[in-house]
Amino acid sequence: MNIEELRKICKKLPHVTEDIKWGHDLCFCIGEKMFCVTGLEGPLQVSLKVTDEEFDELSVSKDIIPAPYVARYKWVLVQKPGRFTKKEWEYYIRQSYELVKEKLPGKVKAKLK
Repeated sequence: MNIEELRKICKKLPHVTEDIKWGHDLCFCIGEKMFCVTGLEGPLQVSLKVTDEEFDELSVSKDIIPAPYVARYKWVLVQKPGRFTKKEWEYYIRQSYELVKEKLPGKVKAKLK
């Protein structure tokens, strides 16, 4: 997994936008809410939202930690991209997208249709 492969997976999802925030983080958003974040510098590390159950399991597993600043919202930081297969990356990115999308206000969801 590299940043271009990550972009391809994220951009395949409907209505996804990308933005650079804080000067060095590439953020993928749905309805202006982030669902996947990676740094533009250094080794690839990716933050994304997971289910409550997965958060408890993943955040104590090898190469994954609770994401700084957003762990309380059940976000994890995958520190080594080789931790997941391409299929697992696709699953977790889509799931993060869906988890964030379902929390969007009704007016925002309506505009996405």
